[in-house]
Amino acid sequence: MSTDEQAPAQPEPSVPAPAEERRWRQADHPTLVSLAGFFTGLVFIVVVPGTYAALLRAVVDQETAEELFALVLIALAVPVTLAIVPRTRRFGRYMLLGLVSTAVVVLGAAAIALWVLYRVEA
Repeated sequence: MSTDEQAPAQPEPSVPAPAEERRWRQADHPTLVSLAGFFTGLVFIVVVPGTYAALLRAVVDQETAEELFALVLIALAVPVTLAIVPRTRRFGRYMLLGLVSTAVVVLGAAAIALWVLYRVEA
C-alpha cells in the first residue's frame, strides 16, 4: 500500500461522556426504578423482621420479645407511604409487589413442604 492509498479512518467507538451517563442515571428510568423497587421489597421482607427479632432478643427477654414482635408490622408503613406519594409511587408499587410475591412464594413453599412431610408420615 502506498502512502496515497491509506486505509479509511475507522470511527472511534462512541463512549458516553460522564455527563451523559449521569443524566441517564438521574432520570427516572422506568426499568431501573421498577427493578430497584422489586428487589428492595424482596430484601425488605427478609431483612427487616429478622433484624428486628434479633435486636429484640438481644435487648429483652424471650417472652417480651415474642409480645413485641407484632410491632414489626409498623415497618409496612414505609412501602405503603412510598406507594402513595406521587414522586415515589412507581418505586413503592414495585416494592409492595416484591414484598407480596416473596411472602407468597415463601408461604407456598412452606405449605407444600409441610403437606409433603405430613403425607409421608401418614
